[in-house]
Amino acid sequence: MYLPPRGKPDFPAAPEPTEGQNFTVDKDLRSWLETNSDVVTVIKKPVAVEHIGALSAQSEGPIVFENIIGKPGYRVVDMLVKHRNLQARALGVAEEDFLKTLAHRLRQPPRGVINVRTGPVREVILTGDDVDVTKLPICYQSDADPNPRMTCMNFVKDPENGRYNVMNALTTMTGPNEGFSLFISRDTAVIFQKYIAMGVTEIPIAYVAGLPPAFEIMGNFAGIHMDSWGETDMFGTILDQDVEFVPCETIDMMVPAEAEIVIEGLLQVGDMEMMDCGPNPQMYHIPARVPQPTVKFTAIMMRKDRPIYRAVQTVPETDHQVLPRLCHEALLYTRLSEMGIDVKDVRFPTWGGAMSCVLQVNGAPREGVIGDALLMMMSTPLNNGKLAVAISDDTDIDDPGAVYHAIATRCNPAEDMVVVNKTRGHPGDPSGTPIPGDAFNRVNGKLGIDATIKSRLNPADFERTWPKDWFEQDLKDYLDDD
Repeated sequence: MYLPPRGKPDFPAAPEPTEGQNFTVDKDLRSWLETNSDVVTVIKKPVAVEHIGALSAQSEGPIVFENIIGKPGYRVVDMLVKHRNLQARALGVAEEDFLKTLAHRLRQPPRGVINVRTGPVREVILTGDDVDVTKLPICYQSDADPNPRMTCMNFVKDPENGRYNVMNALTTMTGPNEGFSLFISRDTAVIFQKYIAMGVTEIPIAYVAGLPPAFEIMGNFAGIHMDSWGETDMFGTILDQDVEFVPCETIDMMVPAEAEIVIEGLLQVGDMEMMDCGPNPQMYHIPARVPQPTVKFTAIMMRKDRPIYRAVQTVPETDHQVLPRLCHEALLYTRLSEMGIDVKDVRFPTWGGAMSCVLQVNGAPREGVIGDALLMMMSTPLNNGKLAVAISDDTDIDDPGAVYHAIATRCNPAEDMVVVNKTRGHPGDPSGTPIPGDAFNRVNGKLGIDATIKSRLNPADFERTWPKDWFEQDLKDYLDDD
C-alpha cells in the first residue's frame, strides 16, 4: 500500500472496446460521458445554479448535475480534465502515453474540418426576442459575483485568412441578451485589431458549450500558429477523426455540429467599460478591473434533448488551472526532448497556482542538463514558469508532498537553484511589480530548482525506507465493516 497523493483519485483505466462501442474518442460530449461513465458522478438531487460551482469544485472527476432548480431541461457538466488519467481518456490513450501523444499530434499537419449544412446543435434555434441567456444554467464563479459568468469556449474568425482562434473568455452576463467579455488571448487581440483597422466595430463571436474534452485541450493552444492554421483546423488532428462544422444562424461563422449549446453574438469593441475580472487561476482577484467590450447576443442554437452546459469553475483547483497549460506541457515535452533529456512527464500542477512547472526525468542526467532545462521552462512563451522544478522518476509528480520532500532532501541551494531577475510576471501574481498603465502584465523574478538525484552523488543515499510490508498491508483490511 502506498499513501495516495492528495487530490489524485485512483480512476480505473479506460475499458477495452467491445463490438458496437467506441472507447477511444467520442465525437460528442454525451457519448464521451457515457463511454466514461465509470468515472462520472451524476447528481440527481435538485441543485441551485448558485451552488454548482462550490459542489463541482469538490469533485476530482467528471460531474453532471441533472436537476437544476429553475433551469428545467438542462444539464451542467464540469471537471473533465483535472487529472492526467482523465486527460488521457480525452485522447483515448493510456495515461503514460498522453503527453507524448499530444506532443506528436501537435506536430502533425492540420486536418481541417468538414462543413455540413446541419447537425445536432441546430435542432433548436432561438433568435430575436426569444434570445434569453438568463434561462441557461450559467453558473457563478465566486462568492463576490453579482452575476453569472460564462466560461465555455469562444470562437472568433480572422477577417483576413478565415482561420479561427479559440479561447475561454470569462463573460459576465448582465441581461437576457447582453454581457461583457474578458479577453487575454494574444491571438484574439491581434484578430480584434484587424477588425478595428478595417473599420469594423461589431465582431462576430460564438460561445460554444458542450464538446468532448479533446476539443477543449486543442482550443486552449497558445503559440505562433495563426499564420498557418487556427485551433479548429487541428480539432480533427487531436481527435484522430473527421470533425463536422455547421453554420451559425445570425453571424458568418461555423461551429462544431456536435456541440450542445452555441450562443451567437456581436462584440462591441468600440464600447468598452471597466469591469470586474473575477477570480484568476491563483485564486486572487487581480487585476481587479480592466476594460472589457460589450457583447450583444443574437441567437442561441442547441440540442433539443436536455442540452448539456459546460461549466468551467475557476477556483480552487479545477479545470481552469489545467486546460490552458496542457498544450504548453506538450510543447515543453518536445523542446526538452530535443535537448536530449529523457522526459517522463511535464506538469503545471493545479496546486502550483498555474505558475509552477514540474519536469520529471528518467535517470540521472549529466551535470548541466537540468540547469538548461530549468532555463527553458522559465523562459517559454507563456509566463507560467515562475517556479520551475525538476524531479526524478521515483518522485510522485502528482503528490505535492513528494515534490516538496524532493526539494528539501535533493536540492543543495548553493548549487541546485537558479534565480532570474526582472522577467515577465503573471498578471494574477500579487508578488509581481505592477507596470503602470498595463493591467495585464507585471515584472517578477523566477526560480529554478533541481530536485533530481544528481549524477555527482550516490544514488543509494536517496533510497527511502518504509515499514516492513508497507506496500502489501492496508489498514482498511483490518477495520470492522460496521
